[in-house]
Amino acid sequence: MATPEHQALLTAIAQDYYFSRASISELADKYHVSRYFVEKYLHEAQASGLVTITIQAPTTRIQALELQFRQAFNIPHIAIIKDAANPTQTAEHVVAYAAQQSQNLIRTQHVVGLTWGGTIYNVIQHFAADNQPELLFTQYLGENMKYHSRAGSTRMVEMAANKFSSNYRTLVGPLYVFDPAARRLLSAEPALQPTLALGSKMDMLITGIGTMDSIDSIPIWHEQREKIVPGERIADVAGVIFGRPYTVAGDFINPDDVPVLGIPLAQVMAVPRRFAIVTSKFKTRATLGALRGGLLTDLVTSEAVANRIVAEAPELQK
Repeated sequence: MATPEHQALLTAIAQDYYFSRASISELADKYHVSRYFVEKYLHEAQASGLVTITIQAPTTRIQALELQFRQAFNIPHIAIIKDAANPTQTAEHVVAYAAQQSQNLIRTQHVVGLTWGGTIYNVIQHFAADNQPELLFTQYLGENMKYHSRAGSTRMVEMAANKFSSNYRTLVGPLYVFDPAARRLLSAEPALQPTLALGSKMDMLITGIGTMDSIDSIPIWHEQREKIVPGERIADVAGVIFGRPYTVAGDFINPDDVPVLGIPLAQVMAVPRRFAIVTSKFKTRATLGALRGGLLTDLVTSEAVANRIVAEAPELQK
């Protein structure tokens, strides 16, 4: 029979794992035991009945609408989540579903790239703690300069790596470097080369979809917005993805001239799984452009966003 002290240890580890979402390595450090014993204690907690797990499925996918999107656009994997009673619940269901599906994919990958933003932050928060020391999360674009935000670029890869007890690489430098010579020299720096090399080996990337508001929300990029998008083309911008603006037709605007510090666009588009999550109805045109351009292989979004896309896209109204 387990002693009271051992039972207390099982309880503490289980609470930290399931409620606080601590990783295996974090628990090993906290309780001064090996990862093997952390996993053993978690299994013991379930076997003894201390922990019981109930799986609930609050999300419902709208398969007829998904089929309609797959037939109209070049996207093999799309999940459209039925709207809940209120928008907050809907967003939560989309994020929870995206976290579950992306985590299932991540378990079979070696190198996973991450961008930034509140949606990505929330997805990572929903990941279940796992133990994949061979996995590596990486930035493939420079820092978005939201240093006072929990959803900044560098924080994303570190937080995801902690969830999986894995490793991560950051890309030291800003997202945009406007001097071409400086950008070339930075990309050649030994400190950046390992991360850039990893970017070209990504099996999967997880991203949100932005708009011009995403650029304008960061003062330095707002001040330099016409160096990112030529002034006469700003009105054409439907969305921003991989640091690059594109139109509602899905065409990148001056893709060779966008001053991004990171891996080339051709390498980004060669990543086998490009997984995006959209919860905001204000990103309808941005999402439509990404679908038309074949910029994604996977999309998780809501019924409300999908219906708005249907209303705007003639190819969905046939």
